[in-house]
Amino acid sequence: MDDHAGKVALVTGSSRGVGAETVRGLVRQGIAAVVNYRDKASRANALADELRSAGGRVLTVQADVTDPTSVERLRDEIGQEFGGLDFLILNASGGMERDADETYAMRLNRDAQVAVVETMLPLLRPGGRVVFVTSHQAHFFGQRAVPDAYRPVAESKQAGEHALRERIPALEAAGLRLTVVSGDLIADTITVKMLERAQPGTVAAREAGAGRVLTVPEFAEAVVAAALDPAAPSGTTIFVGGADYLHEQGI
Repeated sequence: MDDHAGKVALVTGSSRGVGAETVRGLVRQGIAAVVNYRDKASRANALADELRSAGGRVLTVQADVTDPTSVERLRDEIGQEFGGLDFLILNASGGMERDADETYAMRLNRDAQVAVVETMLPLLRPGGRVVFVTSHQAHFFGQRAVPDAYRPVAESKQAGEHALRERIPALEAAGLRLTVVSGDLIADTITVKMLERAQPGTVAAREAGAGRVLTVPEFAEAVVAAALDPAAPSGTTIFVGGADYLHEQGI
């Protein structure tokens, strides 16, 4: 824990699910954390109170990552509170919401991811790491069928991953590294709940192929480990679960 004293992490979309559990894992390591949320202040504040009561340093900031002005305000509040960032965990994603227009998935999962990185660059300290959180269905999009309801998300998250990889030279010039963490279906996440509503039986079908789906703590633990790994080269991809995906790709 002492190795991480004074370090700061921003986890986008972190008031619930994998994002919230990732924040918990980082704070347990002695890292100060920024909980970013779009519109669920009570949930974000409850998480912050929980962690502060255990001695953690936590800042909650409302920001819609698809809104540049909102992201700039997020950057400024982090700078005021902590002075800099060491870890940027790009966890926020979506595109299956009922009110989402046809451009929303790409704006969120590709354009906003790049914009958040570029906006946070002045805060990110040399030696820091950017972690992009994705799914096997997105990472391997085009190589394996995905549920129709998830297709816009898979396509746009793959586009986001590619766009971030194109920025590896610029990140390395700033002393930063990029890691991608890709996971199989994760039980009890909002994405899986939406998939089940749109296409009942999705989880059962995946369990039949994979044996079981991941849990939120399992995947979040992998995200934290990826962020804290000092040796992983830029561009490293960490695969969590889904042995059948990896076997088919010779991984």
